[in-house]
Amino acid sequence: MWGLSGQSFGRTLTPTLKMRFTGCCSRTLFSASADTAKRSGDAGRASQVLVNEGGGFDRASGSFVAPVRGVYSFRFHVVKVYNRQTVQVSLMLNTWPVISAFANDPDVTREAATSSVLLPLDPGDRVSLRLRRGNLLGGWKYSSFSGFLIFPL
Repeated sequence: MWGLSGQSFGRTLTPTLKMRFTGCCSRTLFSASADTAKRSGDAGRASQVLVNEGGGFDRASGSFVAPVRGVYSFRFHVVKVYNRQTVQVSLMLNTWPVISAFANDPDVTREAATSSVLLPLDPGDRVSLRLRRGNLLGGWKYSSFSGFLIFPL
């Protein structure tokens, strides 16, 4: 909750953030890059996990498993390395695509597809990336997938 101190009549307003988390929920976040998915239908598996606070990110599958019910923020950034193709990447909630991003300029050698979303999750919900269209001949090594718990429900 944002609170404002001071009055708005000629005085400076100072925002203060008043939130408190307790238990396991306060430190759930991850960031990873991957390099194994290269063809349509493949899921990215993490080759490098930069941070995995709370242990919710499963490196073997390249997916995040929600430890608690809450609202989470996710973002991904994928770089298409070769031209003359369209790349579509979807963020999946369990088996359903939630959002997608495209890189489809045929005259550009390197182009990014990026997106972000806020999702309410239940414990055990799985969030992952899937290459829905195109090929990443350079792999996922220029790509990242990150997420964190905003607040528990």
